[in-house]
Amino acid sequence: MYKFLKITLIVLGVIILGIAVLVFSFIQSMKPDKDKEEEVKDQAEQYLKDNFNSNFVIYDTLFDNMGNFGFEYAAKVRDTVTETQFLVYYDDEKNHMVDTYIAEKWAKDLEKKISPFIEENLEDSTDFYVFFDDKIGSEFDIDPNNPRTYKDFDVDPTIRITVPRKKSDEDEKIINEFVSLLKSEADLQHGSVVMEFIAENGVILDDEWWKDF
Repeated sequence: MYKFLKITLIVLGVIILGIAVLVFSFIQSMKPDKDKEEEVKDQAEQYLKDNFNSNFVIYDTLFDNMGNFGFEYAAKVRDTVTETQFLVYYDDEKNHMVDTYIAEKWAKDLEKKISPFIEENLEDSTDFYVFFDDKIGSEFDIDPNNPRTYKDFDVDPTIRITVPRKKSDEDEKIINEFVSLLKSEADLQHGSVVMEFIAENGVILDDEWWKDF
């Protein structure tokens, strides 16, 4: 009996120790590596000197510990004139540093265009986001010091609208009017509009509307 109890305690101890090691390893993996943070800052600093003017400053770093992005570490950069915030990171596929400035700048510009329509036609707590491909700047070979405008290019952004209520019969009409505004006032020829409906606790309530144009 004593021998059985002793073996049981040893097995439980090994299990508990194993769980503790796993928990510790997980916690450590969620923490950023200070050396790698400094490395990406240094790389981004040189990248900014080579490609941007003096209006751009590094203010923080981003550690992607969940694998949501195509990088592990990135420098957070701010345009001190327009307050546009974007990322600079090392692209493993291209083997050099890249940035998301044009995508973020154009998204911010388009958001200003559509904000009055959202405020006028939907609930006050409605959120909306504009997404351009992160690498659109390099795709069109755009000088970040002369970002031009999305209107000069054949682009297809996605606008996602999150409405804090259930779907309404009026929503299709609202989306159609919104698309008309995007074409006439925002000068967009292509894009996608997604409208999703959520409860106050964030639970999705209905199927989302999706319209390509």
